[in-house]
Amino acid sequence: MPIGIFDSGVGGLSVLREIRRLLPRHDLIYYGDSAYCPYGLRDPAQIRSRSLTIARFLADRGAGPVVVACNTASIAALDYLRGLLAVPVVGMEPAVKPAAEGTRNGRIGVLATQVTLAGDRYNNLKEKFARQAEVVSVPCPGLVEMVEAGLTTGPAVEELLSECLSPMIGRKVDTIVLGSTHYHFLREAVQKVAGPDVLVIDTARAVACQTRRVTGDTVTPEEGRWAFFTSGQASGVQPVVRALLDDQELTVTEKPL
Repeated sequence: MPIGIFDSGVGGLSVLREIRRLLPRHDLIYYGDSAYCPYGLRDPAQIRSRSLTIARFLADRGAGPVVVACNTASIAALDYLRGLLAVPVVGMEPAVKPAAEGTRNGRIGVLATQVTLAGDRYNNLKEKFARQAEVVSVPCPGLVEMVEAGLTTGPAVEELLSECLSPMIGRKVDTIVLGSTHYHFLREAVQKVAGPDVLVIDTARAVACQTRRVTGDTVTPEEGRWAFFTSGQASGVQPVVRALLDDQELTVTEKPL
């Protein structure tokens, strides 16, 4: 069975890339909901509806498990999807636990969307794993849109990051959690702005490991294939996907849902 992966846009490609490294013989189907991106400013009910529509599309194409490669969609819809789908559903959550365990001075920052930071799942993580730490939670509107446009480095990115990270730097956090799959592609820029002594972490690798546990590896001799779909305009999305995955041959298909 192929592995289905979806995100509000191209951010989940960071998870797809890690899954590909661990499970190179599995077929992968990716759906980027670029027409509705960013999810971070949308109503949770709409995010749940979109997530169910996309997850069913992937399941109908034979995918199992379905990976919700989006922190915002996981916060808003993960339990909902697990209650309705017959296939396993793998989700994401901000890396609060490893950040709380790894901090040296007890101060951690979480960069995420407004929906993620307001969700019960995130606040339960803080209560469970970071009660002894100071957590500086900061939304950063505009970062997702930059990645969607293929902009991951440069002065404009660093200027916006400087503004977003200012509260964390002011509180002298020593660990920053990237709470969006889009932010994975900004990791080098975040590190540059935050400074070399700050640990920057995300969960793309951990989600790939969980996907391998759920799926199991195969012994087929051929490398798995991948297919990419978008609810947006393929002419705009395809060049960004090619750049982020460093593959100029892949094709993105428009598939409004």
